[in-house]
Amino acid sequence: MSSRVTIPADLLRRSSLGDDWADWLRRLPRLAADLLDEWELRPDGPPLNGYVSMVVPVRTADGVVAALKITFDGDVESEHESVALSQWAGDGAVTMLRADPRRRALLLERLGPEDLTQVDAIDACEIIASLYPRLHRRASPVFRNLTDFVESWLTALATDAHTVPVPPRLIDQALRTGRDLCDDPNSVGTLIHGDLHYQNVLSSRTRSPWLAIDPKPMSGDPHFEIAPLLWNRWDEMSRNVRAGIERRFFTVVDTAGFDEDRARDWVIVRTVLTRIGSSKMQTVVPSTPLRKTPSPVMLRSRRQSSGNAQASALAESWWLSVTIGSPREQRLQPSRPHPRERPGCCGRI
Repeated sequence: MSSRVTIPADLLRRSSLGDDWADWLRRLPRLAADLLDEWELRPDGPPLNGYVSMVVPVRTADGVVAALKITFDGDVESEHESVALSQWAGDGAVTMLRADPRRRALLLERLGPEDLTQVDAIDACEIIASLYPRLHRRASPVFRNLTDFVESWLTALATDAHTVPVPPRLIDQALRTGRDLCDDPNSVGTLIHGDLHYQNVLSSRTRSPWLAIDPKPMSGDPHFEIAPLLWNRWDEMSRNVRAGIERRFFTVVDTAGFDEDRARDWVIVRTVLTRIGSSKMQTVVPSTPLRKTPSPVMLRSRRQSSGNAQASALAESWWLSVTIGSPREQRLQPSRPHPRERPGCCGRI
């Protein structure tokens, strides 16, 4: 007899994002029940959800604890998640036990519940940076190129620059630097996670202490990975933002052995790109329909009210660019920016 799965209320709210979402959510209960039956799984806890997926804690017929993940079939960025997990084979990432790519279904080892938000931010940056060498390997041709995504985002940024809550000089810098990076052949060729932040690294009870989950895999540049470690857990740096950004940035760069200049360029580009309005932040890939879900770099902006989002966007973009926007030796005694480009709207700074 089919097991009934209750779809989390937060996930059901995505039906307002378009007909493709509404259709998938209507099909999701039957899809989950079919997978539970076919794979001989029984639910072992209430379903959880991310922005584009539902995860059901389960036990296999042999009593092994696992997790059934079903992802929205219109999400382009996670399309090849199963391929990446297969290539990693549990080295630095969650182990995939079974997959049905057509139905965007994965059976995964169960991790957590602890994630790296419960670890000191600097220690967490070091942990994530230590995962990079295990995850970053030669990309197979199946993965989409990072530069295809970035080029479309840069086009959106150039088109709507006047609406982006970032000083014009930073937009110009992001456009110029982003285009240079897209023209650089080193910006593709390596399998990258694409969305590796503190909540996407979970504890493991049985093997490596910390493992990555929920990749948005691409053929890209490892230096693209850093930015979310700087803008997430922002409030924890409120006492000394500049020092906090520098400590995180150099912890990752030094631990991973990254090139400082290239890492800095990608952080600035990716940070400014987060400020594009969500209605414009659509992924454009040749032969692929426009998607109605936001890019990973947009998820945090959607959770904020309009006024708070603009204040936060200006403050964070300014601080990130001022702190890491020049070589290391020049940041020791940085010059004070013009008052009109300083985010006085944000009292925590």
